[in-house]
Amino acid sequence: MLRIRLFAFAVAAVFVAVLAACRQQEAPAAYGTEAYPGGSAAVEPASTPPPAPSSDLVGGGRYLVTVMGCNDCHTPYKMGKNGPEPDMTRMLSGHPEGLKMPPPPALKEPWGMVGAVTNTAWAGPWGVSYTTNLTPDQNTGIGIWTEDMFLRAMRTGKHMGTSRTILPPMPWPWYGKMRDEELKAIFAYLKSIPPIKNRVPDPQPPSGPPQ
Repeated sequence: MLRIRLFAFAVAAVFVAVLAACRQQEAPAAYGTEAYPGGSAAVEPASTPPPAPSSDLVGGGRYLVTVMGCNDCHTPYKMGKNGPEPDMTRMLSGHPEGLKMPPPPALKEPWGMVGAVTNTAWAGPWGVSYTTNLTPDQNTGIGIWTEDMFLRAMRTGKHMGTSRTILPPMPWPWYGKMRDEELKAIFAYLKSIPPIKNRVPDPQPPSGPPQ
């Protein structure tokens, strides 16, 4: 009986050894070693890929400004070969200061600027509003703005966060619902673009009682 048990134990031990050897031969090399077959010399793991442009503050702000259509109003339009298009040489510089506006029509409906095709001036029951210079020019843009001022402006609808009301068509009630990190990214991007000196006219009040 003892001999039978010793023989069975020996057979089991050989089976386990053979199975372990097979698994070791078939198993792929572990992460951080040379590709199998066979190699076991340590190699450096692959470096972490660089973050996508939208993952950094300025790159994320560039993405948001682009997809939110900020250039549609804050970049003056010019006539291109296929019709009106944003003049990116004046990117986000607002309504051109030297452009003479026609008198607003006597209509209740708001209207965009017609004729010069810049899409930077609007009239309605609130009066006449002009799109702001969003470049970091110190005297005519947002060069002196702080991040806190920008966030408060988007949250409260007040110019520089404390002064006059931001007029239509600026959709600040919707932009103000963005997360702090998104608004901070937008501000970081606006601070990074080339400054353009362009003093936008002050808004004009309505000529009659509000409609």
